This record gives sequence, C-alpha cells and structure tokens, in this order.
Amino acid sequence: MITTHPLHAARLKNNCPECFANDGLEFSFTQEQITKKLFTRAEKNISEKLYCHSCDNTIYPVNWNDDIERVYQYHKKQAKPKQTSLKLTKIGYLLMGGTLLCITLIAVVFYYNATGLN
Repeated sequence: MITTHPLHAARLKNNCPECFANDGLEFSFTQEQITKKLFTRAEKNISEKLYCHSCDNTIYPVNWNDDIERVYQYHKKQAKPKQTSLKLTKIGYLLMGGTLLCITLIAVVFYYNATGLN
C-alpha cells in the first residue's frame, strides 16, 4: 500500500501566472511511503506542487517567474523528508527472529554431530 505524507505546505503572496491573483498560491511538498506486510519504507523523492486556489489550477514550473522560483527554493529547504530506511513490522520481526533461531539450532546440531558429543 502506498500512502502520501505531507511534509510542508505554504501559502504564497506572489501573483499567480494564470489569473494574477496574489492570495491563492500554495506550495505543497509530499513524500510517498510504501507499506508491505514485512516492512515500511519512505521513498527518497519528494514531490512538489504549486496550486492556485483562486483559479483552481496547478501551476507547472514552466510558468513560474523568478520570484516564485526563489520562494520555491526557500520552501524546499523547509520540507524535511522522512528517513528512507526500512522499518520492520511485527510480522517482519517475528519472521526475522524465527529465521535466526532456526539457523542457530541448525548450527548447534551440526557442531555436536561434527565433534562427536552425544
């Protein structure tokens, strides 16, 4: 299952390149997280979106002016991504523990058979 987590959102006072309203722009930065039966992991890439609430349009980077680009760079630094390391679920920990236990038991049996200790 893939879920999207908001990292940072900010309303801007810049003019919209489409409708020229100066109170409707909003940057949002999100990160996807993959959840499986054994683990959860956050994706490395951060997706960003500039949306105008006045004209209900997504503003793509081709239409950004220099002011919007500067504000984007500032807010991109504010978005702190989640760690991308694997985090095991309960089932993952149980499976890992069971596997280690089996390997340990097999090693002990082979050790006693090899040394002749009965």
